[in-house]
Formats: sequence, C-alpha cells, structure tokens
Amino acid sequence: MRLHNLKPQPGAKHRRKRVGCGESSGHGKTSGRGNKGQKARSGGAIRPGFEGGQMPLHRRLPKKGFNNTQFRDTTETVNVGDLDGRFDDGAVVNEQTLRDVGLVNRRCDVVKILGDGVVERKLTVQVDKISASAKEKIEKAGGTVTLTA
Repeated sequence: MRLHNLKPQPGAKHRRKRVGCGESSGHGKTSGRGNKGQKARSGGAIRPGFEGGQMPLHRRLPKKGFNNTQFRDTTETVNVGDLDGRFDDGAVVNEQTLRDVGLVNRRCDVVKILGDGVVERKLTVQVDKISASAKEKIEKAGGTVTLTA
C-alpha cells in the first residue's frame, strides 16, 4: 500500500450542493429556499427564540431561584512582579497606592496579591488577601505583610 493508493471509504465523501447553477443542477431557480417569504431573502434570518410574535417561552415561564452575582465580592489581583517595578524601597503598598500607580483601576471589594514574578525591594504590604507564595517572596526580600480584612 502506497500513499497514492489511499482512498476514502465509499460513501464518506459527498458532492457539494452547487446552488444557483441552473435548473439542471437540481438546485436551480429558488436554490432550495422555497418561494418568497422571509427565509427566502438574503439576510432573512430569524433570531433564536423568536416565535413569530407570540410571547416567547423564556418570557412565558415564571422566574425562579436566586442569583448571587449582584452580592458577590469582586476581586482585583496584582502580581508581586508588578510591585517591584513601580514602588521604591520601603514603600507602603495598599489599595490607594495601587490605584495611584494604576495597578488597580476598577471598582472592587477585595485586593489580592499573587506570587507571579520577582520582588527585590523591601515593601510594607497592607492588602485584603495575599497568596502564600507572594507572602513568602515579600518577606524573603525583607518586607512585611499585613492583612486588612
């Protein structure tokens, strides 16, 4: 058996439907779209869930259950590698100073420091949460970590 002898299984390949190639193609004139109407037009798609003007199922059924997303705490994360380039030796790192340097800019309930990167400066970190690896790196560089929350 050679590569030039390989063929797909019988019935595995189908001819492409050649639409709009005349009556003799079997898909001529209306090209399989029927006669007139919204679905016969170009761009005439009906959005998912539309029921022809009838009140759709997702609005007919009652709302049920509880969704906690509006009450959850939003967390902003900062890596220790980002702190090293933006703060001087002996600086205090808290939510306000992180906002001042642009590392935190969205509305958030919790600021968490993660351990990606290298820190070589002595920093005083005061945040809500910190990962174990980040705490270890900061303390190894001679800094201190205080949890505020």
